[in-house]
Amino acid sequence: MIHYLYADQLSTYPKLRDGMFRDRALQFKNRLGWEVEVDANGKECDDYDALNPLYVIWENTDGTHGGSMRFLPTTGPTMVNDHFNELSDGVHIESPLIWECTRFCLAPNAPAGTATALMLGGSEVGVNFHLSHAVGVFDERMVRIFSRLGWGPVIMGTQGEGRDAISLGFWEYSKEIREKMYEKSGISAAQSAQWFNRAFGTPSAQVGDAEKSLTFAM
Repeated sequence: MIHYLYADQLSTYPKLRDGMFRDRALQFKNRLGWEVEVDANGKECDDYDALNPLYVIWENTDGTHGGSMRFLPTTGPTMVNDHFNELSDGVHIESPLIWECTRFCLAPNAPAGTATALMLGGSEVGVNFHLSHAVGVFDERMVRIFSRLGWGPVIMGTQGEGRDAISLGFWEYSKEIREKMYEKSGISAAQSAQWFNRAFGTPSAQVGDAEKSLTFAM
């Protein structure tokens, strides 16, 4: 199932929380060799996890972490603006309608379909919070993955070549994209809505919840 949790809610799901941060360490530090900090407990966290981001998390049937990603509004600190400004030719990306998506992570034993389920969760965030785009930085291997999942970004800038290339891209939110993610994931609209509404309540309450996250990040 998909969970939508702000950082200050993660303590309610300690198994998911700890699994997410440990799987992030395994993926980004061990497998990809990124320069990220891993603590003595084998967890990867950074300064942006302290800003009360929204996490979209896939929970396996045994309650373990299957995959996750992190969202922050661009009205506050973001990795795109703080560390990858050169990919946008120095343009500062800031809008209440654009959220940054980072730390797209899959557990080593993630079930088939986990990545697509996460993309569906991302589309639910965008459509229900009335956002226009997500923005993120990704490496070359993710270009193929996003294309296979059926929701690729518009690439705005790239540095490096081959496996070392990193790019900045925008994903446009729309109900049409969400419909495609229902089909790709095999998750029904009713089931997806149930998971989302369990976290945020009725659609009329969701704009207010988005404003809450903006306040935390500013």
